Amino acid sequence: MMNEVLVLYSSRHGATETMAQQLALGIEDGGCNARLRTVPNISTVTEATESAIPETGAPYVTLDDMQQCIALALGSPTRFGNMAAELKYFFDNTSPLWLSGEMVNKPAAVFTSSSSLHGGQESTLLSMMLPLLHHGMQIIGIPYTETTLLKTQTGGTPYGASHTSGIDSDLPLSDDEKELCRALGKRLALTALANINADLIRSYKK
Repeated sequence: MMNEVLVLYSSRHGATETMAQQLALGIEDGGCNARLRTVPNISTVTEATESAIPETGAPYVTLDDMQQCIALALGSPTRFGNMAAELKYFFDNTSPLWLSGEMVNKPAAVFTSSSSLHGGQESTLLSMMLPLLHHGMQIIGIPYTETTLLKTQTGGTPYGASHTSGIDSDLPLSDDEKELCRALGKRLALTALANINADLIRSYKK
């Protein structure tokens, strides 16, 4: 488990889940294993409950998944320029990890999807960074040396990967969006491995 990167996402119509899968390909290309996890839906009906295992897709995330990972990729659809409530609810319950400092210095990256090109992608990415910074994580973005970032006409930002899914949330990821997702995943994995190697060297020198 020393080289597992957690890819945690919320996805209503499948676009963010598809992005998570592309990031996972990049993570594996960077020499790490990707562990995909999601969060349960939140209901306004107090008696409504979700089963412990989702009917489709990735299993639900646990605090153990967070503790065991060497890095985190966090993805959410935009909700009025903010992360989805399901993800916010999960992070509101990560105080034990914060108290123990379990996530300090682990690299993290963020990704999002929206129905329109200017649907709050960048503010959503920034909102997802806030709890990660409070946990002491190292935020990894997409540098402009990824030349696709300069020419994309769909999603893609220096803050993280993004996708424009269309008004009916049915547009597939463009080639540029896929490339940037994979590039972000690979950079996250390589950064995590570099951190581990640096720690090993420091401990050896002691």
